[in-house]
Amino acid sequence: MARYVIRRILQAVPLLIAITVILYYLIFQIGSPIAHLLQNPHVTQQDIARVKHLYGLDQPLWKQYLVWVWNTVHGNWGYSFVTHQPVMTLIFSRLGNTMILMITAFVLTLVIAIPVGLISALKQYSVFDYVATGASFIFYSLPVFFLGFMLIWVFSLQLDQAGLPHLPSGQMYDIREGPSMGQTVQHVILPALTIALISAAYYARYLRASMLEVLGQDYIRTARSKGLRESVIVARHALKNAALPLVTITFIQIAFLFSGAVVTETIFAWPGMGQLFIQSADAVDYPTLMGILTIASALVIIFNLLADIAYAYLDPRIKYT
Repeated sequence: MARYVIRRILQAVPLLIAITVILYYLIFQIGSPIAHLLQNPHVTQQDIARVKHLYGLDQPLWKQYLVWVWNTVHGNWGYSFVTHQPVMTLIFSRLGNTMILMITAFVLTLVIAIPVGLISALKQYSVFDYVATGASFIFYSLPVFFLGFMLIWVFSLQLDQAGLPHLPSGQMYDIREGPSMGQTVQHVILPALTIALISAAYYARYLRASMLEVLGQDYIRTARSKGLRESVIVARHALKNAALPLVTITFIQIAFLFSGAVVTETIFAWPGMGQLFIQSADAVDYPTLMGILTIASALVIIFNLLADIAYAYLDPRIKYT
């Protein structure tokens, strides 16, 4: 196992370099951060040349990339073209907010998906199974923005108009109340629920299919023939093996906790990584975009490795040589 992990880590280095090369090239195709200066009639060519030199945009693209790599390796992620803050400071100022949203959404996803998937598999073709299957297809097919707006319309606008207690529709806290734990809990419910309902539909379908396959295995029939209780068979024997297909999905989703839910954070004006990404893309803020995308790519590679290790732990039949 140790030899396998070391080999995967060594393979990850050129892979990450290749990813950053592609990202750097693509980001530079979306526009110029000084485009707004070109539209200002009071800005001279000398001003534009001075700004390009300040940002290093007057250098060839390959040279800009090498400078970025050198600075990044030495802990200098550059400065935002918009706020002029260090990119590292800007990213980590938003990371905590995204983690609050994503961890809440992830917990809600598991709370919804695991019982629904298990019951659907154990009561195959029952009324519950048909209802859960139909609901899973509906929620998984809904666009994130549509579901988010529907939740705002029902639980915020309609309840408010009816004079009933309602949930906030955006931000992390009410400006009149100020930031507090209670305010954060109230404001995180709708965006977290938006993510959780769609993710839970995906997870529940995978878990149901995996559980049905495992419950038909010979060792499950042997356990039943020995007189073991169904709850013991499901919890101790079936669920562990049925969880294998979910491991990769779960680890990759955890990796994307860093970059945030772009659409959801935008809809609910949640000040996290997703909103920062949209703002940076709109302003063509190269350093911030590269910082977000590079770390997200590195985390995907790392958590894919952790998923492989988790596979070996959950299923002793899997050996890495």
